[in-house]
Order: sequence, then C-alpha cells, then structure tokens
Amino acid sequence: MERLTGGWGALLGVAAGLALPAAGLLFLGACSGSGARGNPEQPKQPMQMPPVLVTAGKVSQKTIPVDIRVIGNGEAYSTVQVKSQVDGQVERVYFQEGQDVKNGDLLSTIDRRPFEATLQQAQANLARDAAQEKNAEAQAERNEQLFKEGIISKDQYDQFRTNADALKAAVRADQAAVENAKIQLGYCSVYSPIDGRTGTLLVHPGNVVKANDAALVVVNQIRPLYVDFSVPEQYLAEIKRFMAAGRLKVQATVPSDAQHPVDGFVSFVNNAVDTATGTILLKGTFANTEKRLWPGQFVNVVLTLTSRANAVVAPAQAVQTGQQGHFAFVVKSDESVEMRPVVPGLTVGGETVIEKGLQPGETVVTDGQLMLYPGARVQFKSESGH
Repeated sequence: MERLTGGWGALLGVAAGLALPAAGLLFLGACSGSGARGNPEQPKQPMQMPPVLVTAGKVSQKTIPVDIRVIGNGEAYSTVQVKSQVDGQVERVYFQEGQDVKNGDLLSTIDRRPFEATLQQAQANLARDAAQEKNAEAQAERNEQLFKEGIISKDQYDQFRTNADALKAAVRADQAAVENAKIQLGYCSVYSPIDGRTGTLLVHPGNVVKANDAALVVVNQIRPLYVDFSVPEQYLAEIKRFMAAGRLKVQATVPSDAQHPVDGFVSFVNNAVDTATGTILLKGTFANTEKRLWPGQFVNVVLTLTSRANAVVAPAQAVQTGQQGHFAFVVKSDESVEMRPVVPGLTVGGETVIEKGLQPGETVVTDGQLMLYPGARVQFKSESGH
C-alpha cells in the first residue's frame, strides 16, 4: 500500500509539473492578446439620413365663416298643372314647349261654338222672361188699384202679384244663366296662371278633353326658386338661434359650374325632424335671375351660420390622425420637423381651424408625412424643382 500510495504521488507530481507551464502559456497568451489590441476603437458616427422631400404650408389667422355643407336639389317656386275647366276639343296651342310665359298669356283654346250657343240661348230666355215680367208687373199694379177700390177680390189681386214676383225671380235666374254661360265660354281660352316656364305639351290640338281631367301642360315658376336640403338635427338649435337674429345666408352651386355660386336665404324650416334619417328639411329661396338653378337639379349647398374672427387655421392636409390623436409636423428653423399634437375644429374651404397646438406664422408639412419622424430633416419640393 505504501508503494501504491507512493506511485500515485509520483504521478500527481508529474501532472502538476506539466500543468504549470500550460497555465503560464495561457496567462502569457492572454497578456499578449490584450497588448495587441492597443487603444480602444473610436465610436461609430450615426449614419446621416437624406432630407425628406415634402410640401408645406403656413399657419395663418383670419376670419372664417362657420357653415354647413350638404347636398340639395332645386324645387320650383310654384307648379301649376294647367287643365281645361270645360269639356271640348282642343282647337289651338299658342306656346312652344319649354317657353317662358307670363301670367295671363294665352296657352290654348277649346272649341267655343257649343258654349256660344249656350250663351245665346240663355240670353234669349232672359229676354223672354224679362218681357213677361214687365207685363206681369204692370198687371199687378193695375189690379192693386182695383183691389183698393173694392172692384176685385183679395185672391184675384194676390194671383197677379204672385205671377209678377215669379217672373221677376225667373229673370234673375236667367241673368245667372247668362253669367254662367259667359264664364263657361271664357274657359274656352286657357291662360297661364303664373309667370314660369312651360314643360312638355301633354294634349295636342284635336284631342277632346274633359273638365279638370288631364293636364294640358305643366308650368313651373323658376324665378325665384327653392332649394331643398336636409341637415343633421344636431345643428337645429344653432340654426334657430341664428335665424332669430336675422336671415341665414345660403349658397347653391351647380357641380359643373363651381365658380359661380348663387346666393339665397333660408326661408323655411320643417316643423318636425325626420326620425328615419335624423335630419331636418330646410328650404332656401333664390332669386335665380340668371336661371343657373333648375327644378330637380342636385346642387352643393353651403349654409353659413356665422363668422369666426381671428381663427388660427392651417391647411387641412397638414392635420394627421395617429394612435394618440391628431397631430401635425411643424418645420423648425433648422429644417427639421417636430411632431406636435393639435386640436382641430371646423374645416372650411380646404383649411382647418386649429383650436390648440399651432401658432400663426408656423410652417407645417402638407404632403410627405409618411416618411417623416421627429427630428427628420426636410427639403421642400418647390426648392428641389419637383
């Protein structure tokens, strides 16, 4: 056992002797590696990103109108379906389709001959009964004297007086018949009841019409003209408040002629809100002297409620929406951008009222925001020739 122990001891001594030079080599290697690197490396400079091409606009301060923009459609100020008031044959038409007519202009005529004959008959009956009435009245006056003298009885006198009174009533009836015949004859000439514009001719000459049956033509009054439009009920209180202070201005613009709006005023607010749509019907009255508006035509309507003075406004394209709400990129003096939260208000004519967040004179990015981040440098497209 002592030998075995001694043997193991010799082996451990040899192993230890071999391990020491190896450890020394590792130590020397580590020292030499550290010395080979020398001074620490310099920190890398961040990569400079090229400026982002953008377009920009200015924040300004001005007086802007507070208005509501909706779609409306024209409505004739007055519409009349012109009908014949007598039975007869249409004899002649005196207007062209689509012609402007005035109140009292002759539109068409109905065959007058039957009505002229009726009038002549009524006049003859009047003349006959008038002659009989005159004779009966004379007889009644003569017999009245005889009755007073006691020559005739009361019954005989009453018969003469009754006959005279009956013929007098017949004369009045004949006079009424003559007047009615004249009226019926007058209906043979059909006149326009309003100033307006005629539509399609619905009954041509030669056709027989009945009284108050088919319309001969429809006349629309287009000067002035209504424009009907509906606004959300949430504006009703403001509309009533501003209408109490005076007329509300309204503009109507034909989409194909946007450069020539027509001015009018609100003349009607419906007496109930449409529960199906949550809107209320309004009407604007327009003089329409140049006939730009037409019944049934769809138009863009701008209802101006009031004006707001000294409002801070920015181009509408500058206001963006993110996870934290609305914001805008503001260009600073060093041509870098700052992302600033804003509180937008109404948008009028391509400009948005900024309730909070921007100041007049600041420059905001209106196009190219997708490539921007806080601190990014920008270059304006107008300056780069784009």
